[in-house]
Amino acid sequence: MFDSETFGALASPKRLQILEWLKDPEAQFPPQRDGDLVKDGVCVIFIAEKLGVAQPTATAHLKTLARAGLVTSKRMAGWTFYKRDEKAIAALKREIRSDL
Repeated sequence: MFDSETFGALASPKRLQILEWLKDPEAQFPPQRDGDLVKDGVCVIFIAEKLGVAQPTATAHLKTLARAGLVTSKRMAGWTFYKRDEKAIAALKREIRSDL
């Protein structure tokens, strides 16, 4: 089910940090003007600021995580919001446990 793209996405400390922050977005990010942090996800701008990178760099990291199926994205008010795909992450954890 999961391939080298999935594991490649997890090979970056910055992407792992993003996934960690998205576990509890209300504790990690300030309230947003548009969108609910939990329901809609976190705006890429907030993720870029917290990560200490430019918005295009954060977007590249988030697109890698999205292609790997670990986060989902939602367009709202001209911005993209990201949240973890908990079902996919749980499936990945089960697959790793069964293969080891």
